[in-house]
Amino acid sequence: MTYGQIAELLGEGYTPRTVGFCMHSSPEGTPWHRVLNAQGATSTGRVVLPHDKQQRLLEQEGVVFSDNNRCDLQTYLFIPKTRTVSQKATLYKSAKSSKRGGKS
Repeated sequence: MTYGQIAELLGEGYTPRTVGFCMHSSPEGTPWHRVLNAQGATSTGRVVLPHDKQQRLLEQEGVVFSDNNRCDLQTYLFIPKTRTVSQKATLYKSAKSSKRGGKS
């Protein structure tokens, strides 16, 4: 998946960059290395040591990268099955359960 795909699934208020920040601070065991940027490349070069760790992990799983360190998203992109969701997913409490920032 790409950071943009995840942001779109989460809904309004989420951006690919936000997803990247969340993935960077995710708990041990989260498959963070499976999330790529929209060009099919890794975006962890300045964040993770060694700089090519994400690409090496993906290559161990069978993902092939080109000479310019990109994979073919048409081949490797995961597209989740659609489902009907009764309530929009959010990381925040609903407005009904708590009031935010206003006077009562």
